[in-house]
Amino acid sequence: MLQLVIGNKNYSSWSMRPWVLMRQFGIAFDEVKLRFDSFAPDSAFHRALAPYSPVGKVPVLRVAGQPVWDTLAIAETLADLHPELPLWPRESMQRARARSLCAEMHAGFSALRSHCPMNIEAALPAVGARVLAAEPGVRRDLARIDAMWGEQLAAGGGPFLFGEFSIADAYYAPVVARIRCYALPLSAPARGYADRLWASPGVAAWVEGALAERDFLDFEEPYRSGPA
Repeated sequence: MLQLVIGNKNYSSWSMRPWVLMRQFGIAFDEVKLRFDSFAPDSAFHRALAPYSPVGKVPVLRVAGQPVWDTLAIAETLADLHPELPLWPRESMQRARARSLCAEMHAGFSALRSHCPMNIEAALPAVGARVLAAEPGVRRDLARIDAMWGEQLAAGGGPFLFGEFSIADAYYAPVVARIRCYALPLSAPARGYADRLWASPGVAAWVEGALAERDFLDFEEPYRSGPA
């Protein structure tokens, strides 16, 4: 049995990606959720994580007791373990493009990630409006995401980025969480895609778990002093 080690579902965007992917495709796994208390080296979180990971970060996929860390490495490992599943698009150039979209998310959009941290439970439209007005980097990131989604949906015909649900969609699920939390504007095609992704079984299951946590962590909450 595979074992996936994650952080709080409400906040951990990196954990969300492989969890959603595995749930969406029916890949069986045991979940180990470690509560964030702080990210200091001596925190309870890091002490609990130490037996699972050599790098001190989540998510971690354990395969026959061996750790696989980094979401791209986890995605590729799952694709290797389950060649019968279309985790990547079947056609070679579409796979290449899907990998490019994932790599862009993996390495980019730092302004959006910094100024709009994932918080599934919260609704912060006023914060979103202020961030958009004040941060040109966030506007650029959002424009690129909107254009990317629209272009890919037009090329592939939807309903997801490459027709069927794939690793690329799991990768952008936390972006949809941010867009919803901060009420960030999208074009109609991108908004439709975001709504479909949010309603997909894997994402919906993660959101249900996030809302059930009811665990307010002040160091993850730059814009609130307490839950609504």
